[in-house]
Amino acid sequence: MGFKDKHECWCGSGEPYETCHKNFDKKLNEFKKKKCILPPKKLIKNKKQIEGIREASKINTMILDAVEKQICVGMTTEQIDQIVMSETKKLGGIPACLGYEGFPKSVCTSVNGVVCHGIPSKKVVLREGDIVNVDCTTIVNGYYGDSSRMFKIGKVSDNANKLVNVTKECLDLAVSKIKPYSHLGDIGYWVSKHARENGYSVVKELGGHGVGLEMHEDPFVSHLGKLGQGMILVPGMVFTIEPMINEGRAGVLIDENDGWTIYTEDGSLSAQWEYTLLMTETGLEILAK
Repeated sequence: MGFKDKHECWCGSGEPYETCHKNFDKKLNEFKKKKCILPPKKLIKNKKQIEGIREASKINTMILDAVEKQICVGMTTEQIDQIVMSETKKLGGIPACLGYEGFPKSVCTSVNGVVCHGIPSKKVVLREGDIVNVDCTTIVNGYYGDSSRMFKIGKVSDNANKLVNVTKECLDLAVSKIKPYSHLGDIGYWVSKHARENGYSVVKELGGHGVGLEMHEDPFVSHLGKLGQGMILVPGMVFTIEPMINEGRAGVLIDENDGWTIYTEDGSLSAQWEYTLLMTETGLEILAK
């Protein structure tokens, strides 16, 4: 991406390059000399974009808060979808999932052995002991916020409780470890390390992603990785970390009938938590949770 003129920064902020991203570029050049993989400049958000993403993320979090207050035994996943649609409209947003590549609902609801992309239905009733992931993405003024939470329905088994808790720990551990100029592979290292230490497997086919100006942007964020490998993560990048952790084997399969729902291959339980994150000069800031 070039400058609009010799004075204006390449990020589109409208600010002078000298005071906007000049020092940033000097820092990147140091990493370039070390043969590091640098992010394309299109992945670096400017201040206006970050504020827009922050507002969309705030509303996305509020929508999941509303779900958390109402979700209960006997509720259908269709009713969860209705809560999301109602709250999204009330808060001035648009449900990003609705119509995305043909997805028929406003939110994804994934129960027990469903890894992700579960389609809300009047036929799916939440039972005592179920665990369910509600994955919500919201558009506000053209910007996107994206997060998901696990909910325990009534009293759940010790196994289900541990899986849900450890999956959240995987996410929080990665967030605490990732600093400016960490590598993309560091995320997968910390997620998979904690999951495996607890006897779980990590889904490899699915992962996090850049987000903010679109629902899915580069880079792909794998939850399997090695320290010091992959693209460096620099201030201004916005992306999700959303580990999908299986109680049994890592294999998954997609429902041939609806083309969306992804299940654990062995029928075991699966859990997922997701944040939208902004890389700052000091570390990761959670925008949506």
